[in-house]
Amino acid sequence: MSIFSSIFGDENSQAIAVAQKVVVKVNAFEEDFVKLSDEQLKAKTLEFKERLASGVTLDELMPEAFAAVREASKRTLGQRHFDVQVIGGAIIHSGSIAEMRTGEGKTLVATLPSYLNALEGKGVHVVTVNDYLASRDAAWMGQVFNALGLSTGVINSGNLSFIYDETYRADEHRDDPRTSEDEEVSFEDADEVRDETGFFKVADDFLRPVTRKQAYLADITYGTNSEFGFDYLRDNISYEVDKLHQRGHAFAIVDEIDSILIDEARTPLIISSQSSESEDAYKTFAALAGAMIEGEHYQFKLLMRELIWQKAP
Repeated sequence: MSIFSSIFGDENSQAIAVAQKVVVKVNAFEEDFVKLSDEQLKAKTLEFKERLASGVTLDELMPEAFAAVREASKRTLGQRHFDVQVIGGAIIHSGSIAEMRTGEGKTLVATLPSYLNALEGKGVHVVTVNDYLASRDAAWMGQVFNALGLSTGVINSGNLSFIYDETYRADEHRDDPRTSEDEEVSFEDADEVRDETGFFKVADDFLRPVTRKQAYLADITYGTNSEFGFDYLRDNISYEVDKLHQRGHAFAIVDEIDSILIDEARTPLIISSQSSESEDAYKTFAALAGAMIEGEHYQFKLLMRELIWQKAP
């Protein structure tokens, strides 16, 4: 088998070779996207959705969609996706696991397949390992999706949910504005501060509190594996459609997948709720059953299986 691998390459090298072809196509679109205005770049999202509706597949649309995300990232974050990050985005979109070293920008990589799959309008879940990372990434990467006309939500524990809003200033909604750490920073400068500290600090600005359901209705929703799991369980014990939070499961990106699918898999998700029915109901039904009359309310039949013994010759 080693001989065949040396000739044809192993599975990993073959996948990377396919992804490298995507990089070539993405780079070919870059010059055209640079010339677009902000409004024209945002309008690309509507164009992509229309092309999907007409029969174009996500794989066919991937190079252009990735080029749009790269350009939006350059304009909002000042960060251009490197070729290796585009390769990672293509690998993730294909449903495979992309192993990347620390510092190679996994957070930025996730914007590529997230945007592409969000174009179908079914929602994308980005699974992180804790609330801090979910909020940080939503406030940080949300501006990339916002520049392309998509919404970004985030769910945290304690029933806290947020939506990315470029006009939201956190200290304006606190009882005491002096509690804001960025009190001396104007709102116009808040965006620059957020980008400079985005990789290690959660920006309260730009994260507007909303209901759980509104966060799930966003095009891209960040959250932890446990919160996604608990919300799924709660939806499955709910008796009213209006109380459901999630809207379905179309595409998910799992960060630190070895930790979540191996280590965390040993931790069960258990929820409990009070019974909506009184325990007296069992006594009531038992009394009704005892008052029933055979032949009038029910029929009793004893079924027996006939056993036939056949003597062996």
